[in-house]
Amino acid sequence: MFSGSRDLSPLPSSPSSSRDSSSSSSSSSSFSLPAAPRRSPRALQRHGSLLAQYSALLESYTEGELRQLMAALVERYRQAMNSGGHELPLFPRAGSRRKRARARHKPCELRELEVSVSELGLGYESDETVLFRYCSGTCEAAVRSYDLSLKAMRSRRKIRKEKIRARPCCRPLAYDDDVSFLDAYNRYYTVNELSAKECGCV
Repeated sequence: MFSGSRDLSPLPSSPSSSRDSSSSSSSSSSFSLPAAPRRSPRALQRHGSLLAQYSALLESYTEGELRQLMAALVERYRQAMNSGGHELPLFPRAGSRRKRARARHKPCELRELEVSVSELGLGYESDETVLFRYCSGTCEAAVRSYDLSLKAMRSRRKIRKEKIRARPCCRPLAYDDDVSFLDAYNRYYTVNELSAKECGCV
């Protein structure tokens, strides 16, 4: 019917169609999907990011600033050891640092605890209970020039052998009335200056 003939060439295949055909052929030949790349654990990622941050921070310091930082850390460690404390890590965990900060800001105050006479550690055997009042807290506000100078002398090793405290201590200023009780053998005892009545920084 038609006078002229036209050559019909196939359309060029698009990348998506070729992918679809290849994926369909691959899915028809095999049912397994390609393995997805594994993700590293979040903890390792966080650890790596912290290391990168710290390394970038240290690279920003000059050599003199790094020496000052290390000297300050060593001095802090030496002061902790000279104050009678146990060996402490140079970089404590944040949780323990917050706990120490909260404990450091508690003022010196009177507290009480109900205990048996045997638990007092005075050598008496008795099941009777007493109200034991004691002093607890810190005395940061009571630090004087004497305490600061004494601490400096200890850090410079000017004072070595004497057992001294370079800061005020929360102690009883007055004691409560005498405590009387019967021991396990029905013997009567009276103990004086057992419980604190008033606390202060001395």
